[in-house]
Amino acid sequence: MTTATDARVLAHPTRDEIRLENVLHALSDPMRLRVVRDLATAEGDLSCSYFDLPVTKSTTTHHFRVLRENGVVRQVYQGTAKMNGLRRDDLDALFPGLLDSVLGAVERQAQRLGDS
Repeated sequence: MTTATDARVLAHPTRDEIRLENVLHALSDPMRLRVVRDLATAEGDLSCSYFDLPVTKSTTTHHFRVLRENGVVRQVYQGTAKMNGLRRDDLDALFPGLLDSVLGAVERQAQRLGDS
């Protein structure tokens, strides 16, 4: 894992350190799936404040940390904003079709349950 030498640089696993079971764990929570779904359709990176999750700020921070530490998102500071981007290239290279399958399943479930 890359180390953070300064408080403004966040540690991320390298592509070789990303493991399937960790990615699946990160994707197993509805709030984290919501974040990934939004990032997958975004034109670019999104700030943490973009997401209006129905949980406390500390819980939101936890969800972003789980996504980052398991290789699903990359977080970087731009000024005072923490920007989030989906690590689609890494995930598609390591687990071809996984992200598209999960996102498709999330969409179908939302339609089925009337949550879309």
